[in-house]
Amino acid sequence: MMTDAASACRRDFLASAGGGIGMLACSSLMQSESKAALKAQASPQPRAKRVIWLFMHGGPSHVDLFDPKPALNKYSGQPLPESFGNVMTRRNVKKNPLLAPLRRFHPHGQSGLEVSDFLPHIAECADDLCVVRSMHGDSVNHPQSVYQMNTGSILMGSPSVGSWVAYGLGSENQNMPAFVVLPDPGGGLKGGPPAWGNGYLPAAYQGVTMRPGPSPILDLQPQRGVSSEQQRRDLGLIDALNRRHLVARDGDDRLAARVKAYELAFRMQATAPSLVDLRQETAATHKLYGIDQEETREFGERCLLARRMIENGVRFVQLYSGDTNGWDAHSNVEKNHSEYCRRTDKPVAGLLRDLKQRGLLEDTLVIWGGEFGRMPMSEQGQGRDHNPWGYSIWLAGAGIRGGRAYGATDEIGLRATEDPVSVTNFHATLLHLLGIDHYDLTYFHNGLDKRLTGPDDAEVVEELVS
Repeated sequence: MMTDAASACRRDFLASAGGGIGMLACSSLMQSESKAALKAQASPQPRAKRVIWLFMHGGPSHVDLFDPKPALNKYSGQPLPESFGNVMTRRNVKKNPLLAPLRRFHPHGQSGLEVSDFLPHIAECADDLCVVRSMHGDSVNHPQSVYQMNTGSILMGSPSVGSWVAYGLGSENQNMPAFVVLPDPGGGLKGGPPAWGNGYLPAAYQGVTMRPGPSPILDLQPQRGVSSEQQRRDLGLIDALNRRHLVARDGDDRLAARVKAYELAFRMQATAPSLVDLRQETAATHKLYGIDQEETREFGERCLLARRMIENGVRFVQLYSGDTNGWDAHSNVEKNHSEYCRRTDKPVAGLLRDLKQRGLLEDTLVIWGGEFGRMPMSEQGQGRDHNPWGYSIWLAGAGIRGGRAYGATDEIGLRATEDPVSVTNFHATLLHLLGIDHYDLTYFHNGLDKRLTGPDDAEVVEELVS
């Protein structure tokens, strides 16, 4: 007779052994006709079929990159005027005077959109950019702001935007995940992997982390010495055990999600290695992304990989720049941003040009931005502190009218004052571009219909999509 302890161990083994090839067809049908797809009421003509989100972790300085402020030049070295209030709650304002932009801004393209000299290559794409200069969030701290920008909540545990999109639309390629994440190889993210986690959605919708090279996902390939036939038999046995377990427990959602994940991994064994083999691209393409140069090679490879992903049916790709500290320039904006702009500027511009010349930019939404911006006041001499009250991101593609700035911060770049865009409204707008009404994309959890945009009213920023 099996003891309670032995029975528990057996259940644990079965729950952790998920996988198998026997449910491939069933899984494919379940994914393509999921409840999520039925809930996501698409508009007649979704503008975007896919998203590439370039996340600049650490908080790039909007007043040094995309939001020119002549008043900062005029009043540089002076204390923050009393009319702006003391927003530096734990710091001595007199020791943190206003700091002028560290690079000059110039108009670019036919539109004359002003972009900083920090980003000469992106500046050449000015006519494709819609710079939102009036973003604002709710936390001055990195983890909470990373969570809010990625999940809509400052608290850990909510599904990421990519997970919601995967849940609502699924993948266009059943051999690839709907949501792929390309983290910075330097490691570390303030907030960690929950930034691209599935939260309370089924585990099948979490972001799948990948990297360039012959091993895009660690431990994806079977061990040496294990033949294809042996693996197929092993997975068949596990599949039979899993199906028995699911029947006995009325379709345990956690195990069902794990089964789907293992089935996807099995299909990816043949697809993913070829997809991440950048040697298939021409020398001209490598040069376009800066892969031929040491300083831009790594980020350029990930940008090119992002293009190959969306070209092969991945719905949502999120690509991170910046390790644990990243763009977090507390002591020296010039040094920090010079380094990160040199790494990313050419690859990002190359991505935009490549998407455009392939006709992919027409229905691909590209997003560039971090979790917040930076203060107009100095910190530690030539640095800047966090600023969630007013900062910039930019959008390109998906029919977005480029060559313009939307919204504005005040005269020194401290707070969003003209047409402010909350993170919640930004998320509603993103879903709208994908053909999803954010009110209809819900998931029942703890007795409530949960949404990416939360329980409060959220609005699509019509001026951005018009």
